[in-house]
Amino acid sequence: MAPMAKKNKKTAGAPDAKPHAPRFRNRKAFHEYHITERVEAGLALVGTEVKSLRAGKCTLDESYARVTAAEVFLIGVHISPYEQAGRTNPDPRRERKLLLHRA
Repeated sequence: MAPMAKKNKKTAGAPDAKPHAPRFRNRKAFHEYHITERVEAGLALVGTEVKSLRAGKCTLDESYARVTAAEVFLIGVHISPYEQAGRTNPDPRRERKLLLHRA
């Protein structure tokens, strides 16, 4: 009788389990303002910012979006520098382009 193979702990529960992208919500904005419309968007990020977001190092306090020349930018978001990156970290409060659908 052949020995049984061990199950991978990461995929033991679901055969096609994939890690979900981090999602952040500005709960304070929903409390202080009347939100009439919601839009889902992506962000144009640098590699070290992606790693910081996956670690949950993001603050949306006092952030807002601005339309400039048919493009939308997210302003005021603080993404903490990635600790293992060294000097390659961008400015934590830089403007980031939002990636929206045309519709």
